[in-house]
This record gives sequence, C-alpha cells and structure tokens, in this order.
Amino acid sequence: MQKVALITGAGSGIGKASALALAGAGWSLALCGRRLDRVEAVAHEARGRGGTALAAQADVSDPGQVTALFETVRQHYGRLDLLFNNAGTGAPPKPLEELTYDEWRRVVDVNLTGAFLCTQGAFRLMKAQEPRGGRIINNGSISAHAPRPNSAPYTATKHAITGLTRSSALDGRAFGIACGQVDIGNAETPLTQRMSQGVPQADGRIAVEPVMDVEDVASAILYMASLPLSANALFLTVMATQMPFVGRG
Repeated sequence: MQKVALITGAGSGIGKASALALAGAGWSLALCGRRLDRVEAVAHEARGRGGTALAAQADVSDPGQVTALFETVRQHYGRLDLLFNNAGTGAPPKPLEELTYDEWRRVVDVNLTGAFLCTQGAFRLMKAQEPRGGRIINNGSISAHAPRPNSAPYTATKHAITGLTRSSALDGRAFGIACGQVDIGNAETPLTQRMSQGVPQADGRIAVEPVMDVEDVASAILYMASLPLSANALFLTVMATQMPFVGRG
C-alpha cells in the first residue's frame, strides 16, 4: 500500500528537504504552503525523484482552509499516513514590551493554532480510514528549551507544541495514531542565513553560530516516518554539534 504524507510549510527549507527525502523513499505527498508557486516547484522536484506529489495553497491558521486541505487529501489519495506539522513563523526580534498584539497573535495562530487544526484534520482522517491510524510529527524547536533573546512569541508557542505532542500521543493511542516531535537546532536554510553574520546570545554578545545541513534534518524526519506504528520517537533533537546549546556561557 502506498503511504501518503502531508507536509505543511513545504515550499522551502526543512519542509522542502523533508518532502524530497520522503519522495525518494517512495512516499506519495501532499504539500501545502501559503505561496503556491513555491509548493508547486517542490512538488515538481519530488515527482522527479519518483514520487507522486500534490501541491495545495493553504494558510494553516485559517480553519476553513485547513478543512479544505484535508478534504483535498482525502479525495486525491483516500488516506493519510503521515502529517508533518512544519509550518511556522516568528515575530520581529524586539524587546518583549514592544511587541504588538498583532505580532504576538500571528505567531500563535500559525505555530500553535495551525498545528492544532492540522492535527484535528489528521485525527479525523486517520481514525476513519482502513487500515486505521497514522503518524504525526510536530516541528518543535531547541528554543523551547533554551530561548534566544527577544523571542517570547516563538518560544512560547514551541513550549505549547510540546504539550500538543504529548496530548496527541495520548489521545491517539487507542486509534493507532502515533505522535512525536523533532526539535531542530541551526539547520542551514534561508531563515538561518543570519547565523553566519552573528546572532544575539544570552550574555548580550553577537556571535556566529555553526549550522548543519538541512538534509540531516530530512534524514531524521524520514527515520521517524519509517517506524512501524507500534514504535514512536516521542522526542528527537537534531542539532549542529558545535552550536551553543549544551552548557553555560
């Protein structure tokens, strides 16, 4: 039976790399993002690796668009075996008291509410299909354990994702739905290019930070996805070995 994966935020970075890794492993894909042109480009590349790929435009913070997305997946493939909740955003790096309500709300809507809405959609489809069950992987962050300066909205939502992961793992248990989380540190993507020029540290310094190849993250996602539903990688951290995460100062 062909396995089907849905990846949100699939137009670039970790989402794109994961999509191509899954395509190379024989998965059928449903890829979504806010910019359809980017998602279609990734879908085209995935098909070149032998996979089947559907591109869809969706804002995961919009309940109606999420409902339509899962209906498209159901109609096109008939089932869903993997959801990778990858879509995310951040607020401008400014002092907490200077953040606007709209800046805070946008991060919560995409990072947390979006993951919740997609998890709901996956639960409904995975519980109704035959054979029943599937897997959900949430994109957490090392920031949930060691936040960067001026990152309150992003860090708060990634803490909340950990709660969503645990609750989804528990609530899905009776239905063959496994849920895990990958916490990623310093994958080299367009969003982390500034690390090569230096980023703020907890002690006020600006320092260059090591990064890792985004393909290594894709390999971690592929590993989690390849587990039988009788096994689950509940939490997996994949990070640049030399990044300043473990230790003090």
